[in-house]
Amino acid sequence: MVCVNGINYEVIKEFRDGWNEEEFTSRYSEILHKYDYIVGDWGYNQLRLRGFFEDNSDKANYETKFSSVPEYLLEFCNFGCPYFIVKKVKASEPKKESRKSLDKKEMNKAEKGS
Repeated sequence: MVCVNGINYEVIKEFRDGWNEEEFTSRYSEILHKYDYIVGDWGYNQLRLRGFFEDNSDKANYETKFSSVPEYLLEFCNFGCPYFIVKKVKASEPKKESRKSLDKKEMNKAEKGS
């Protein structure tokens, strides 16, 4: 997992050693914040980044839907080029202790205090 500008991403696919965290973070731009997925492809030793939305997103059109990534790779990338796909990971909330475990802790405290 990598964090860029406060947003966490997880590499979900890598082809031909395409993932390079240092290059990804240096090429990353704020315009990519809005996308659910980012595809990075290499051509002529340069990393290119392109964003895609979940297929069911209201923001997505045909070309920006995640299901169109294979077509993008075939039509717009050098044949067989190294690439990677990262997915935005939402920060999870801290775990809350269940009421049952809290009751046990309180009971243990009470027993020790008596």
